[in-house]
Amino acid sequence: MAIGSGIFLIAVGAILAFALNESVDAIDLGLVGWILMAAGALGIIISLAMSGRKRTTVTESHAEAAPQAGAAGTAQPAAGQPAAGERHVTERREETGGTPPPA
Repeated sequence: MAIGSGIFLIAVGAILAFALNESVDAIDLGLVGWILMAAGALGIIISLAMSGRKRTTVTESHAEAAPQAGAAGTAQPAAGQPAAGERHVTERREETGGTPPPA
């Protein structure tokens, strides 16, 4: 949406700056055209820069080693817990759109 608005501002500004032969007493239409073209170019640059920052990557890793069997004070693992000698590994990845960040 912002890129389209920027192109629109550039087009209207170019028409005012280059194609219009009319003059208004209080306003310099050529200057208004240049201002609109600059605002449109700035809008496009900002929207492109912001679209590159939409990428979010969250990586979470967690590993637990189960307690050794026969160690003092160890109890049987609860339901859903790894048995003795097993490892419990949790990994979560979350990625959203956008262009990938530079390497």
